[in-house]
Amino acid sequence: MDSDGKRSWIPLESRPHPQQGFRTCLGIMRLGQDYGAERLEAACRRALRLNALSYKSIESILAHGLENQPLPEIAAPAPPLAHANLRGPDYYQPPNETKGEPVLC
Repeated sequence: MDSDGKRSWIPLESRPHPQQGFRTCLGIMRLGQDYGAERLEAACRRALRLNALSYKSIESILAHGLENQPLPEIAAPAPPLAHANLRGPDYYQPPNETKGEPVLC
């Protein structure tokens, strides 16, 4: 929920029919009355970074005081395996492209 209301439109745009997101938006805006605008703003920023855009997610962030906690580090993807039994991309090329010779049928 920023000052121009951009974040409140995300639930509307993520649904097949925007009308399905109205209650979500109203509920999120109502959380500002209970928790304050600054906390709600921080919770919405966190929810956006986590892609957790539901009312329940934002309510949980506020209820547990997570809006100002650092986000958990995302683990780097594991490097690809290097093994003698792995074929690699050249295996899946048609024979005429890998050897430079035309294929005779």
